[in-house]
Amino acid sequence: MTVTVSYLVMYAPEQLRPKPLDDPQLEIRPVSPPRWQFNQSMYCRIGADWHWQEKRAWDESRWRAYAEAPGLHTFVARYAGEPAGYFELREDAHGGTEIVNFGLLGPFIGKGLGGALLTHALEQAWQLGSERVWVHTCTLDHPAALTNYQARGMRIYRTALETVSGND
Repeated sequence: MTVTVSYLVMYAPEQLRPKPLDDPQLEIRPVSPPRWQFNQSMYCRIGADWHWQEKRAWDESRWRAYAEAPGLHTFVARYAGEPAGYFELREDAHGGTEIVNFGLLGPFIGKGLGGALLTHALEQAWQLGSERVWVHTCTLDHPAALTNYQARGMRIYRTALETVSGND
């Protein structure tokens, strides 16, 4: 299938337009130590709705290597104690940080959590000392994904039509 992929970037923490959520039921914490089972579970559960396919067939050793790789930072969002979503940040070789995976589980979509979670992801990326933070999203992702990235201050630097078997 052909999708439109949008590549977005932010070059300074001052560009962040935060969307705070003053709700004590939402907590966002690092997953430490890394637990590959968590990354696999969230990728598969969240990604099932958005055609994330690339990592579905990975075996335990590949998931373990991925989740424990230096430079990968995984965070869990919990709402009222229940896992609600997650994001992964990966430091790249050029001083940047990529938001590799980002999403909410179905029951938590539409509750205003996405903007707060993305705000936290961007704040965490800047705390890593990044020179830029980047992400890509496509037309297979949640319909509000691109709008959320832009609303937080990220800017599109490239779009492309790509043929994919799924989305990552």
